[in-house]
Amino acid sequence: MSRRALRRLRGEQRGQEPLGPGALQFGFRDDDDAEEEGPKRGPGDRRPRSPGKEGVRVNNRFELINIEDLEEGPVVNGERSDGLRTEAVVSGSKRKSQSGSAEPRKDGESNASGKLRKKKKKQKNKKSSTGETSENGLEDIDRILERIEDSSGPHHPSPPPLSSRKHVLYVEHRPRQRQRVYPKCTWLTTPKSTWPRYAKPGLSMRLLESKKGLSCFAFEHSEEYQQTQHKFLAAVESMEPNNIVVLLQTSPYHVDSLLQLSDACRFQDDQEMARDLVERALYSMECAFHPLFSLTSGTCRLDYRRPENRSFYLALYKQMSFLEKRGCPRTALEYCKLILSLEPNEDPLCMLLLVDHLALRARNYEYLIRLFQEWEAHRNLSQLPNFAFSVPLAYFLLSQQADLPEQELSSAREKASLLVRQALIMFPGVLMPLLECCSVRPDAAVACHPFFGPSSEISQPPALSQLVSLYLGRSHFLWKEPTIMSWLEENVRAVLQAVDAGDPAVEECANRRKVLYQRAPRNIHRHVVLSEIKEAVAALPPDVTTQSVMGFDPLPPSDSIYSYTRPERLSPVSHGNTIALFFRSLLPSYTMEGERQEDGGAEGLDHNQGLNRLMLAVRDMMATFHFHDPEAPHEDHAEGDGEWD
Repeated sequence: MSRRALRRLRGEQRGQEPLGPGALQFGFRDDDDAEEEGPKRGPGDRRPRSPGKEGVRVNNRFELINIEDLEEGPVVNGERSDGLRTEAVVSGSKRKSQSGSAEPRKDGESNASGKLRKKKKKQKNKKSSTGETSENGLEDIDRILERIEDSSGPHHPSPPPLSSRKHVLYVEHRPRQRQRVYPKCTWLTTPKSTWPRYAKPGLSMRLLESKKGLSCFAFEHSEEYQQTQHKFLAAVESMEPNNIVVLLQTSPYHVDSLLQLSDACRFQDDQEMARDLVERALYSMECAFHPLFSLTSGTCRLDYRRPENRSFYLALYKQMSFLEKRGCPRTALEYCKLILSLEPNEDPLCMLLLVDHLALRARNYEYLIRLFQEWEAHRNLSQLPNFAFSVPLAYFLLSQQADLPEQELSSAREKASLLVRQALIMFPGVLMPLLECCSVRPDAAVACHPFFGPSSEISQPPALSQLVSLYLGRSHFLWKEPTIMSWLEENVRAVLQAVDAGDPAVEECANRRKVLYQRAPRNIHRHVVLSEIKEAVAALPPDVTTQSVMGFDPLPPSDSIYSYTRPERLSPVSHGNTIALFFRSLLPSYTMEGERQEDGGAEGLDHNQGLNRLMLAVRDMMATFHFHDPEAPHEDHAEGDGEWD
C-alpha cells in the first residue's frame, strides 16, 4: 500500500505530517536514503529530522528554522561572515563545525542548558580586538557597509560640501511640520482652517522655454479668471473697498483682490488681516506652480513684463515686509533672494537696494560679502550707496567676532577701513545726514570742512539724493553702536587728510557723480513706492508723483506683454444724456440704470426706475442747497472767522 493511502486511512491531510527543517527544501525525495549523514548532500536529498521534534505539528514552517544557526553571522552577498554559503545555514538537528563535521544534538538536552550554551557561544564569538563582531554575535553594521562598499568597486572621493556648490541666489529652505489638513504641501505659507475651502480659481503656470540652464515660466489666466479680473478692475475704479469684498465672496482666491484688500486693511492698521490676505494670495499662486518650477534653485525665471507674473512679485514683497516687521530678518532675507532670483538681470523691484539691509539685520555678513565679490565686476554694486556703506560695515562686524583666527580678524578690519574710505569719498553727502539720524554731533573740524559740509549734500544729483534718503531711512540705526561710530570717526579723519593732500580720487569721484546719477530708472521708483519710506517718496520726481499708482500694479513697465485685453466699456459720454452727465459731475456715486445692466445687473427692468433714481438724486442735491438772502441783516461773529481773498 502506498504512503498516500496510509495517510488517508489515518485521517491525515497532506502537509500535516511532522516536518523537520529538511522538509523546507524544495525538491526533496520520499525515499529512505535521506537518513544518511555526510558532509555533502545533493540538491535533492532530504535533511534528517530532529529527534526532539518528531511528531510535532506546526502551522508555520519557519518556526522550525534553527535560530542558533542564524545567529552565527549575517549574510552579505550570498556569503556569511564566517565564510559559509547560505545554502548550509538552515540545518535541522546538526550544525557544521569549522572542520565540516556534524555534531548531533542530544535528546535529553534541556532548554536551560541550550540557553546557557547559546550565551557561551555568543561570548566566544565576540572579538573585541578586531571589532568584527558585536556582543550579540552579529557583525557591526558599519563594518558591513564598509565591506559592501569595498566589494562594489573602487573607493571614490566624496563630493565637495553642498555650501561650496550653491548658487549665490540659492534660497535656504527648511520645511516645517504641518498638519495635513490640506492635500497640497506648500512652502511659502501654511494653510489655515479659517480660510475658505480651496477650489482652483483658474490660475495656472506653463513653461515657456529652457536654455542655458535657466527655465522661463509664466502664469496664465483661464477665461473664468479673466472675467474675475475684469470685475476686479471695475471695483478698483469705483474706489470702494466693499466692492472688492463682494468680489472675494464669490472668488475667495483671486490674487489681485486679496493684495488690494490687504493694502486697505493695512492702511486701517489691521495688520493681522492684511498679513492673512497676503498669505492666502501666496497659497493660491503656489497651488498653481508648474511641476518643474523651483523656489530654491535660483534658475527659474518669471518675466515681470507679463501682468500675470507681477502679482507673484508683489505678494512675495509684501510677505517679506511683514516678516521683517515681525522681527524675522533671516526668513525675510530668503524671500528677498527669491524675488531677486526670478529676474536678477532686470531686477524689476530693485531688491539690490534691500538685500544688504536684510543681510546685516540677519547677521549673515558672509553672504553679503560673497554677493558683493561675485557681482561687483558686472553689476557695479559699489555705485549704490547702500552697498558702498553696508559692505564695509559687514567686514567690520565680522572683525568683531572672537571665534575667528586673529589673522582673519585683522584682514577683515583692514578691508573694512579701506572700503568705508572709498565710500566716503564717493558719497560725501551721506555722512552728515547719517550722523544726524544717529543723534551724533560731529566736531567742528568735520562739520566746517567743505568736503562734508552742507554743500556736498546740496550739490549731489536728485537721483543720488533719492538713493541716499532711501538708505538712511532704512538702515541708519545699524550705525548707532559706539564701537561703529569710533571706527567711522577714524576713517573720516583719514579721508579729510587725503582730501587736503589733493588725492586725485576725490576729483575723479566728483566727476562720476555728475555723470552716473542724472535720472533713476523706473525699477528704483517702483521700489521707492513699495518701500513707503517718507524721505525717499518725497524725493520722487514730479512725473512719477503726478500719475496714478495702483497698489496691485505700481508703475507697470512701458513694454508690458499682454496675453489678453480688457473689453472696452461704454463711456458715459456715449449715452448722450446731458442730465445724467450733469448729475454724475455733482454726485460721483450716481449711475444710470442702463449702466448697471452692463455691469451684470438684471435685464428688462422698467425704465421708470431710472427716472425715479434720478428724482431721488435731485432731492438729495436740493436738500444740501442753502440760499443766501442779500437783504438779510449781516451778523458779525464775535470770534471772527476772517475773510477770503
